[in-house]
Amino acid sequence: MMDAARYVGTLVAFALIVGLIWWKIVPPVRKMMRARQETIRQQIEESKRADERLAEAERKYAGAVAEAKTEAAVIRDQARADALRIVDEMKARAQQEVERIKQRGEEHLAQQHQQIIRELRAEIGQAAAELAGRIVREHLAQAGNRTATVDRFLDELDETSARTDEAVPAGAGEGAS
Repeated sequence: MMDAARYVGTLVAFALIVGLIWWKIVPPVRKMMRARQETIRQQIEESKRADERLAEAERKYAGAVAEAKTEAAVIRDQARADALRIVDEMKARAQQEVERIKQRGEEHLAQQHQQIIRELRAEIGQAAAELAGRIVREHLAQAGNRTATVDRFLDELDETSARTDEAVPAGAGEGAS
């Protein structure tokens, strides 16, 4: 019996300890577990929201990258178009400069040509005058030629004078004096 009393005493003591644990320890542990579960649930929700925000950020990033690539392509195409336009403009300017230089060269060449022609005419005129003077001096150096030249000159003067008298009317010469 003693054993049964001890058994019952142990059982009552065990029940008291379990009751005490149930009354004093279980509620705070449950409260703590509920708080822990709530914290975990909130962390899971925050994690889901973070995943959603991450996914949204990745979509935005991908969109921004695609937009940046598109803009880069547009800028690259514009740069190529600008480069081609600049090359065309430079070619046109170079062609204009070539034409201007060519025209100036032609004008300069024409001026030089005219200058050379003037110089040649002057030299040829001077040489012709010197040659004519030499020929006339050599011709007049001979006495017979000199007499014939003077006579011919006087005859030409008489003819010119006679033609002038015939061309002028008889009364016109008197009224002029």
